[in-house]
Formats: sequence, structure tokens, C-alpha cells
Amino acid sequence: MTHHPEPDLPIIGWQEWVILPALEIPPVLAKIDTGARTSALHAYYTEPCEIDGIPHVRFGLHPLHGDDSMAVERVLPVKDRRPVRSSNGEVEERFVIETPLEMGNQRYLIEMTLTARDTMQFRMLVGRTALANHFLVDCRLKQTLGHPTHLKDTP
Repeated sequence: MTHHPEPDLPIIGWQEWVILPALEIPPVLAKIDTGARTSALHAYYTEPCEIDGIPHVRFGLHPLHGDDSMAVERVLPVKDRRPVRSSNGEVEERFVIETPLEMGNQRYLIEMTLTARDTMQFRMLVGRTALANHFLVDCRLKQTLGHPTHLKDTP
């Protein structure tokens, strides 16, 4: 039996610009990765900390695509820590955060792991659980939603 997708879901390509408003960083060019269950964000370091007895993670980001000149540090609550198998087959325990994601005209909460992606082309992967019920993916396309220019100068 073939499942027919909802006809009113927007179609996106294999790479799209996303906004992570809670992180207060410029838009991020993300790879849309239906092979990955969970979304992942490049953090060049992560360290656990506590705020008022609540587990948090302090992490460093290089948010600009292909450019390490901008470095920001953020601290967010830890939603979970879980083992994740990377594309090279290795299992790594990662911090999981929950944060709003904006793509196109949609904004909703997603779970995202933090991991060093220095050697990867994209600073972020948007996995299939973040895409389900929101978008259809056409791997022949890219940047169908355009660049979110209204926030391009966000620090």
C-alpha cells in the first residue's frame, strides 16, 4: 500500500536556510537529511553545567557557513543525552536540546543534538523527525525557501 503525502505540505530541497531564533545567530544553511532521524548542529565544544539545579549544556558555535571567524557561546537546558550513530558508523553520546526552528513560514520546536561537524560541509542537519508533517523533500531542488533576509544582520 502506497502512502500519499498531504498535498498542501510545502516542498523543500536538499539544502535550505533555517533560523534558530532561541540561539540568536544568523540564518544557517542546513542539509535536509531524511536519512538522519534527529537534527544535528555543529558545536565545536560542549560541556555540561547546572543552573538552579537544572542540567544545561554550554556550547560553542561557528554559525557562518564555511567561515569560523564568528564564534558564539550559548547555554541551554539539556533535554536528553543519547547515543547517536554518525554517518561514519561510530556511536557518540550527544547532548540533546529542544529549540524552535523556522523554515519558510513555519516555526515549531525540534530536538537537536550537538556534535562537532568541523569536517562536514554543513553546520546543521535537519533530520526526518523535524521534517515530518511539515515538509516534503524533493532531492532535485535546493534553497526553495530562499534566504531569510529579514534576519541576515542578526548578531
